[in-house]
Amino acid sequence: MSKADKTATARLESDGISTASPWPARSPRHHGRDVKREAVIRAAARAFNAHGYYNTSIDDIAAALNVTKPTIYYYVANKEQLLLQCILAGLERVLEPFRRPRKPGPCARDQLNDTVRHYAQAIASEYGWCMVRAEDLGLGPESMALVKRLKSEIDQGIRGLLLDGVRDGSIQTDDVKMTAFALAGALNWIAHWYRENQSMSAAEIAESFVRLFNAGLAPRSAAATRRRRTPRGRSPASSKA
Repeated sequence: MSKADKTATARLESDGISTASPWPARSPRHHGRDVKREAVIRAAARAFNAHGYYNTSIDDIAAALNVTKPTIYYYVANKEQLLLQCILAGLERVLEPFRRPRKPGPCARDQLNDTVRHYAQAIASEYGWCMVRAEDLGLGPESMALVKRLKSEIDQGIRGLLLDGVRDGSIQTDDVKMTAFALAGALNWIAHWYRENQSMSAAEIAESFVRLFNAGLAPRSAAATRRRRTPRGRSPASSKA
């Protein structure tokens, strides 16, 4: 490894980025192309997360994997395409629950809880930063159109679960659109503050979000609903006067 590669590797390791590579320096073990391609995308996402997209070079990513720059270019054409693959890897994780066949039985709120768990853990993964910053990183028009289409699919999936919950009585919301925006916004913000060395794991954070959303979306009794809608400083009795 060259002096420049060693320096780049040391910088990544100092930031807590794993330099484990499917290209061990002296290993005869064969790794499939898909495994290697995924390793390239994962290493790129970790580097982008640690240093920012513009401050990360292909050389940095190659050094983290103990490979040469041409090896990276074997899997992606350029750094922008590498960024796009990081974003798509994260979005596809979020979309998994929406694309699975719905199981009969669980109410919509239970299905929404499972979706929130999946979403939170995807955002807490190495791909989360790339997903939430996609619009700010200079992707080309075609790439940006694809990202927006997938994000719209996520939004529509959340809205669909909320509507189903309103219909089956397991969810209470007066505005499905704004509730979907609030849920996605809260979940996306995880990428701004979560780090792997947090005291809580991604799974524990996901459960915390489920509890918070459950408290807000659980149906109320008619009396509780009336109390909730009473203007501050006025009692239900005085509001009838």
